[in-house]
Amino acid sequence: MDKIMKNCFDPASRHRAGLMTYILILVSVMAGCASVPAPTEQMAVSKTEIDNALNGGGNEAAPLQLKSAMDKMTAAERAMADKEYLRARRLAEQAQLDAKLARVMARSAKAQKAVDALQDDRSVLRNELERQIP
Repeated sequence: MDKIMKNCFDPASRHRAGLMTYILILVSVMAGCASVPAPTEQMAVSKTEIDNALNGGGNEAAPLQLKSAMDKMTAAERAMADKEYLRARRLAEQAQLDAKLARVMARSAKAQKAVDALQDDRSVLRNELERQIP
């Protein structure tokens, strides 16, 4: 019993135990980081969504949302290069959502223009009918 008590309070034993604990924590953290796969699929999906937003008129209808998507995609690409895969995935997902919002806003703006044009046409037709009918 005395030997056990002596080892518990021995500074060298405490130092070794602390060092072993530190090493175990470090190895666990490194293993956790290494287990996150590169989000290559998410990166591709996000880039496609940004392209769709650009081609769909997002730059005119939702320039702030599209710029946000592009900025986040650039940051995701940097994170990928730095092998920060979890951060890259999050940024790519956010970029995808921002681009989708820009695309939907562009569709909405186009639909509103179509509605406005139909209402104008209807007004012109109504005016023509009123002139023709005494």
